[in-house]
Amino acid sequence: MWDDSFPSFLIGLREGLEAGLVVSVLVATLVRAGATSRLSQVWTGVLAAIAVSLSFGAVLTFTAASLSTPAQEAFGGALSLVAVAFVSTMVFWMRRSARSLAGEIREKVTEALTMGAGVLILTSFLAVGREGLETALFLWTTVRAADESAGPLTGAGAGLLLAAFLCWGLYRRVLRIDLTRFFAVTGAVLIVIAAGVLGYGLRDLQEGAVLPDGTAYAFDLSGSVDAGSWYAALLQGVLNLTPAMTWLQVIGYAGYLAVVMTLFVRGGRGGPGAPSRESAGAPAGRPLTPGPTRPRWLVPAAVVAVPALLAGLVVALAHPEPAAGQTVAVSATDCGRGFTAPEPGRRDFRMHNTGNQTSEVYLIDPSSNAVYGEIEGLAPGTTRDLVATVAGGTYAWRCVPADGKAVTSKTVRVGGAAGAHAVVPVSEQDLAAPLRAYKAYVNRGLATLVTQTRELSGDIRAGHLAAARTDWLTAHRTYASLGAAYGTFEDFDQKIDGRPDGLPGGVHDTRFTGFHRIEYGLWHGESAARLRGLAQRLADDTAGLREAFPHQDFDPSDLPLRAHEILENTLQFELTGDTDQGSGTGLATADANLAGTRELLAVLRPLLTSRAPKLLPTVDADIARVQKLLDSAHHGAGWTPVDRLDPATKARIDGTTGQLLEDLSPVPDLLEIRKSA
Repeated sequence: MWDDSFPSFLIGLREGLEAGLVVSVLVATLVRAGATSRLSQVWTGVLAAIAVSLSFGAVLTFTAASLSTPAQEAFGGALSLVAVAFVSTMVFWMRRSARSLAGEIREKVTEALTMGAGVLILTSFLAVGREGLETALFLWTTVRAADESAGPLTGAGAGLLLAAFLCWGLYRRVLRIDLTRFFAVTGAVLIVIAAGVLGYGLRDLQEGAVLPDGTAYAFDLSGSVDAGSWYAALLQGVLNLTPAMTWLQVIGYAGYLAVVMTLFVRGGRGGPGAPSRESAGAPAGRPLTPGPTRPRWLVPAAVVAVPALLAGLVVALAHPEPAAGQTVAVSATDCGRGFTAPEPGRRDFRMHNTGNQTSEVYLIDPSSNAVYGEIEGLAPGTTRDLVATVAGGTYAWRCVPADGKAVTSKTVRVGGAAGAHAVVPVSEQDLAAPLRAYKAYVNRGLATLVTQTRELSGDIRAGHLAAARTDWLTAHRTYASLGAAYGTFEDFDQKIDGRPDGLPGGVHDTRFTGFHRIEYGLWHGESAARLRGLAQRLADDTAGLREAFPHQDFDPSDLPLRAHEILENTLQFELTGDTDQGSGTGLATADANLAGTRELLAVLRPLLTSRAPKLLPTVDADIARVQKLLDSAHHGAGWTPVDRLDPATKARIDGTTGQLLEDLSPVPDLLEIRKSA
């Protein structure tokens, strides 16, 4: 957390010190003028500025939370650029104005003393509010960059506390600080941090499809840099430098740093700042005209409540709760009854099953069958809410009873700009061609596997155990590359690649057969005579599988599911060493699983490209990173055992595989077979 805390600590310290110095000068000026009775007006302005800053942060948070993922990326990226602009302006302004700041504030306070209470409140509010808004915006961007960790808020809190202590010391003349040097040093550091925020913001805009070339990497060190190491965490937390950066990020980072830092350094070499313009102050003895009597708590309470209410109003108006105005019937006879053209925005439809069968119901675009929202398994007589975002376009309901034919309601048209997200459904027919291609791949793999297991059996029968170990790995990798078909292999999978987990006799149980049983024997010194029967049985089982596979039922829905599940099993079993029976080849099996995933994605590519064109370039880049890490553990004919990987390498492999899994996770939903198709 400490690496995420430093940038926010620095911004909290600097902005807090700036605001604190302003407040200190305001208070000192009033005390000097004998107007201590009006100190409450200063604190009221300060309180109002704090309330506005907190409300601004709340608006940012709730606005982002209600957006889609791409829109969140674009929103966060845009605000990151705004934060960089604010911080850059603040750095140069403070560098230029530090010496004359106190005099300017005293002049404003002197003028305010001759006017009403509102002017003094406004003076302190404007003086502190700017720093508060800058702090809220910068903190929001750093919290987002830190994946919502508590580090940035902790750092900012510590910085503000230290700033408050320093301001108190300066006011009491306990401390003496060269503020010009302080703002120069912290300004230079903040420029470096702002360059990182700029790079992060540009990456967000690329991921939000606002800027192009999101997969054009200037460098990718994911295979050689441990993202979880202390130095990587420090670089990412403080400078927003990541192991993989696009060309746009690198150009933006380097260009901003070169230009802004050069201007900042040159500006610091100029002549002395403008001399302090000391105000004569208000005459100490001048009586102040008392204003109208009102409760002292009224104004402070109002300046806190009003910004909070306005923030709530902004959030409510911009992102209203879904309107629950329509109750729509679901049945084979009156599907969509009660449905009228809704207003654009988030809408909550109350779906009531009026029929006598459990049904699935879809809100669709009838022109393309694209699905905006769905409810599965709506039982007779029950009501459930379906929330969907409505924009310009055509809409209809499709009701699919469990034992009946799909029924589509009348079509309604909603005016306005298009923009609602919909998924084009996939039918079994859509998956027929990919399924044929993948079954052909599996058939070829099984033919190869039969040959390889016969060679393995021959090695063991001849007593050539060294050759058997080599042939065992070759055959096992072939089987591991057929991962999408595991659910179709039925009982053959347990016979061929079962583990001893749960067997009473463990590795010596007679029901433990196949690759892993032979692996145990080959790497634990068992004789060829003991392994001969096991090897022959494996060869027979693979031959039986090859003969049975063309007649087995291969569910088309397994294809998109396995795109994620193959490597999920890899992460759970192979990369933990759970399946290792002595060979230390878990990474070799993981490599074969990756090859199987790549083959599966190849047959699904046309369907995925038309539905999520940006998904596969990201996944391809992830696969390349995982492949590079696995290749680094492959030495000739040998592989580094999982339990001998150094912690940094192990963490890189796990982290990169986990990222690939995360990026693959939309595939099952995108290619789910829906009855609405």
